Amino acid sequence: MSIALIVVIIAVIFITRSIKVVPQQNAWVVERLGKYHATLAPGLNFLVPFVDRVAYKHGLKEIPLDVPSQVCITRDNTQLQVDGVLYFQVTDPMRASYGASNYIVAITQLAQTTLRSVIGKLELDKTFEERDMINAQVVAAIDEAALNWGVKVLRYEIKDLTP
Repeated sequence: MSIALIVVIIAVIFITRSIKVVPQQNAWVVERLGKYHATLAPGLNFLVPFVDRVAYKHGLKEIPLDVPSQVCITRDNTQLQVDGVLYFQVTDPMRASYGASNYIVAITQLAQTTLRSVIGKLELDKTFEERDMINAQVVAAIDEAALNWGVKVLRYEIKDLTP
């Protein structure tokens, strides 16, 4: 009787470890013995117990990211406090997992440096008039680099410009 009970318990453990249900708008990255194996799509998925493991879980929805406020210097040497929001989406879960150690920090830092560069080319008066152009240039620069990180930058919005 006790051997049958042990076999049933082991079978239940194997079944629970092998069945994974991935929620809608999510993707899970599976490693087999420490190496990338597959990306699980939403729905019912089966893994090899004790060999496969879910290493990363990514949401595929649009993610708003607050870019911290920073001081930028315009072409006419005026200091300008700039605050913005970046919207992005994970498009390649495998690259998002292995492309950068932390793609959120990388995107934030790249947004800040790109914004400083773009605003540094404009005079103070133009920065208020050319918000859409500034937003577009920031998105274009970040999106080019973010392809290697498995991320698509959807848009950037300047929240506040304070001289």
